[in-house]
Amino acid sequence: MTYTVNCSILLTELPLLERPAAAKAAGFDAVEFWWPFESSVPSDAQVAEFENAITDAGVQLTGLNFNAGNMPGGDRGLVSWMGRESEFKDNIEVVAGIGERLGCRAFNALYGNRQDDSTPEEQDDLAARNLAAAAEGVARIGGTVLLEPVSGAPRYPLLTAEDALKVIARVKAEAGVGNIKLLADFYHLAVNGDDVESVIKNHAKDFGHIQIADNPGRGAPGTGTLPLGEWIARSRELGYGGYIGLEYKEPQETAFSWAIRQRVSQ
Repeated sequence: MTYTVNCSILLTELPLLERPAAAKAAGFDAVEFWWPFESSVPSDAQVAEFENAITDAGVQLTGLNFNAGNMPGGDRGLVSWMGRESEFKDNIEVVAGIGERLGCRAFNALYGNRQDDSTPEEQDDLAARNLAAAAEGVARIGGTVLLEPVSGAPRYPLLTAEDALKVIARVKAEAGVGNIKLLADFYHLAVNGDDVESVIKNHAKDFGHIQIADNPGRGAPGTGTLPLGEWIARSRELGYGGYIGLEYKEPQETAFSWAIRQRVSQ
């Protein structure tokens, strides 16, 4: 199984730049991150520090989020956020540059919460334009934009796979871009009541990425009741060939105990 460790939600006891090396020490060769900077356009020095942390650890960066705003404060993306269009578009070039230098080709664009000062239709029109711009921006390096249904954010409008797939279909039809795909986070889909087995059956071959956490609690695999192993195996059978993102909450000491047990049992 090819796992990639999300170092924005795991290993958080450590400073961010130390987490890639910790993932490597735990036996993993790949990592992914939410946007690791405070602004859409960090300084060259900040970018270099981040890139060096990845390369010095000897791991592959497999996924990177576009700037999603203040995530701890409740923001969930700039894609549909009226008034922050230029900020998002400036971020595209930075994201593509990091991806080009580190060999990362998957980029998660969180859609954004509904805002009180604009209509859903206005936000959706902006999102379609921004997603098209993002897809065009990373196409030059062979990149793919990912769109993700999310749970736990009351004002976030994409809750099911179908919600995201409708947006993807719109962007493809209006802009003619093909490099935008669904990010299937099995935890979010399950919590939101989606039929995960059906989503896998109908769309696994077209998934851009898979992420996992167990439910309840968004903990490590095996701490809840979701059949994550079965869902992953079924996705593989139906054509998904990418990484499995580990995006769950677990203390560093026990973060990967389940994986150790799995390797021993195999």
